[in-house]
Amino acid sequence: MLTVNDLAIQSRVPAHVVRYYTRIGLIHPQRQQENGYRLFSPEDANRLRFIRLAKQLGFTLNEIKEITQHADMKESPCQEVRKIIQDRIVENRQKIEQMLKLQNRMESALQQWQDMPDGNPDGHSVCHLIESIQEEE
Repeated sequence: MLTVNDLAIQSRVPAHVVRYYTRIGLIHPQRQQENGYRLFSPEDANRLRFIRLAKQLGFTLNEIKEITQHADMKESPCQEVRKIIQDRIVENRQKIEQMLKLQNRMESALQQWQDMPDGNPDGHSVCHLIESIQEEE
């Protein structure tokens, strides 16, 4: 059995992460009766490794909790895992497209501003550089 600190060292995560994952139900320690310390099994170290891998793939902690609950009930989470990743890929592509559009607008604005003089606010204008840009529809 492992203490919080032992599990943290073995799993290469900070102890506060172990405590947080315990609090939100991702790992489930047993309590030692004599001193009340939380004790963890080697399976909890495996669970922490799984959580790290899932986070590296972009899964949220809520999604990881759902996946591990299926596994704890001896149900395959694989179909749900595929669906989450498929949806996340679509979301990421949309975000990438939005970021590329923003990057292009920013570069275009900077190029447009290169030869424009600095201006002072006059009560009708805050920054004439920004105000010179056409709004996106």
